[in-house]
Amino acid sequence: MEYSKALASLFTMLVLAPLPLLVKATDPDPLQDFCVADLSGKLSVNGFPCQPSSSAGDEFLFSDKIATGGDPLANPNGSNVTELDVSEWPGVNTLGVSMNRVDFAPGGTNPPHVHPRATEVGLVTRGELLVGIVGSLDSGNRYYSKASFGSKGRHAQGRAAPGRDFGGPTNPCYFPPLSHEKGRVVPVVWDSQTRPKVVRAGETFVIPRGLMHFQFNVGKEYATMVVSFNSQNPGIIFVPLTLFGSSPPIPTPVLAKALRVDASVVDLIKSKFAGGY
Repeated sequence: MEYSKALASLFTMLVLAPLPLLVKATDPDPLQDFCVADLSGKLSVNGFPCQPSSSAGDEFLFSDKIATGGDPLANPNGSNVTELDVSEWPGVNTLGVSMNRVDFAPGGTNPPHVHPRATEVGLVTRGELLVGIVGSLDSGNRYYSKASFGSKGRHAQGRAAPGRDFGGPTNPCYFPPLSHEKGRVVPVVWDSQTRPKVVRAGETFVIPRGLMHFQFNVGKEYATMVVSFNSQNPGIIFVPLTLFGSSPPIPTPVLAKALRVDASVVDLIKSKFAGGY
């Protein structure tokens, strides 16, 4: 009897011992001060192999790659992402961190997407952005955004930006035009559930790992944000591109059934992503 109890205890220990490793939520801890990535080496669980310390120098600690951004009008989204993950900054190898800079044209968006391996913390450095996060089914797919506007169109922390109308359900909010709209101003009428709730320069936001989110420039000027991740390679899944631009493509009948639309609608949207982003 005692032998059986001892055997059962040993079995339980063997089964449960690996669980902390399986549920670890961030990149593995480094085993040395620095491990400058040898990007020509083979990627392993903890990142790239290390360069010899004698040849790494000290420049790996610094980077100016997000000092300037790209052209946000170079793609249809009206935004441009300057990545600073391990592939662009070998010094963060095994450290479990990375950064991005995102520049937005007026009316530009960073489309709904997910980072499967990291939580994101962002700082708006210029302009004003609508930042939206959608919870999982556990939260009822709740849409999270910043504190709502008051009944007179005022933001909870101050007045609406000059020249902007963030009024009530009957007042239009005018978004600035994208380049392909040829100067046409597009009126958008917001109801009480979808009025803009913006994050302005100097303000921050956090996005939990794995939740779908987006940013949208609601200002008249260009906007910029800098975000950091608790992973050297956070990954990204763009929702529109994943659904309509996968390779090979998701069968149209599957998307038509899931989205509850005609197949012709799915084919039309697929045609918009034939060339990727």
